[in-house]
Amino acid sequence: MKKILYTLALAAALTSCVGSYNVEGSSSITALDGSKLYLKAIKNNQLKNLDSCEVVHGEFHFSGTLDSVRMASLYMDDESVMPIVLEKGDIVVKIEAGRQIVSGTPLNDSLYVFIEEHNRLSNQMNELSHKQSQMLLDGIDEAAINEQLSVEAAKIASDEDRLVTKFIEANFDNVLGPGVFMMITSQYRYPILTPQIEDLMSKATKVFKEDPYVKNYYKTAQENEQRMNGLEEAPTPPAPPASQQPSARLTTVPQK
Repeated sequence: MKKILYTLALAAALTSCVGSYNVEGSSSITALDGSKLYLKAIKNNQLKNLDSCEVVHGEFHFSGTLDSVRMASLYMDDESVMPIVLEKGDIVVKIEAGRQIVSGTPLNDSLYVFIEEHNRLSNQMNELSHKQSQMLLDGIDEAAINEQLSVEAAKIASDEDRLVTKFIEANFDNVLGPGVFMMITSQYRYPILTPQIEDLMSKATKVFKEDPYVKNYYKTAQENEQRMNGLEEAPTPPAPPASQQPSARLTTVPQK
C-alpha cells in the first residue's frame, strides 16, 4: 500500500509541472558586472519576483521548474530590459549595446523574430525627426518636409500595425498572443479601444479572450468608451505613472 501511495504521489508531482527552464545569459556591457538581475512575471494582477541573480564576468544564470509556460520579463532594479518566455529547455539570453535577444526555445525564437522587426520599425519612426532636422538644414521648405514625412510615418505605422496584428492572431492560443497584446496596450495612458484592438477581438479565440489581462483590458476599455460617449457618468481612470509606460521599442539597453 505504501508503495502504491508513493507511486501516486510521485506521479502527481510529475504531472503538476510541465518541466524546467534553464536560462544562460551573457552581456558584453562591462558596466553591468555586479548588477542584480530579476525575473519577474504577472501573477494575480501583480508583478512578482520569480528569481534573481548577479552578473559575474558578463554571465548570469536562472533556473527553475514550471507549472505552465509563462511570459516573464528580465529586470534590472525597476527597469524592464526585455521579455522572455519561460518554457522547457535551455534559454539563451544575450545583452549587447545595440541588441538584446532571447533564443534556444520555440516560443522565444518566434517572439524575437517579431521583436527585432518591431524594433526595426520603431527605429525607422525615430529616425524621421533626425531626417526632418537635416532637411531643414538643407533649406527644404517646411511644408514640403512635413508632407513627405507624414506619408513616411503613416507607412511605418501601417506596417507596424499589420506586423502586430498578424503576430497576435497567429498566437491567440499560446502565451505570445496575450503577452504581446499586453506589451502593445501598456503604452496607453489607460485602456482604450482602437480599430486594431476591435479587429483583434472580433477574430479572437475563446482562449485569448479569457486570458486575465486581455479580458480585464477589454472590459475596462469598453467601460471607458461608454464614459467618453456620455453613456455612463464616472470619472476617467487615472493614468499610470510615466515610469510604468514602456518605450516604443520592446527591449531596452539597461543603464547602470
